[in-house]
Amino acid sequence: MKNLTIRNVPDDLADALEREKSRRRGSLNQTVIEVLSQGLGVGTRRSNGIARFAGTWTAEEHRQFQENTASLEDIDDELWR
Repeated sequence: MKNLTIRNVPDDLADALEREKSRRRGSLNQTVIEVLSQGLGVGTRRSNGIARFAGTWTAEEHRQFQENTASLEDIDDELWR
């Protein structure tokens, strides 16, 4: 493993890292490693966070959604002339 020194970190970035460190309840070093890894897609899969919602609807909820949004499929011919 390598050691890195980062100089001239802008105050707003340092503050954001401190907030993130507190949120994660870890060390600043570990927070920086995790944030860099996530941001660069190293050692993890990149995600937009939507996967956590996949498969969470029941069949009934899906049916209701389809029913409630069916009208969005209708094309108003007058608007396309």
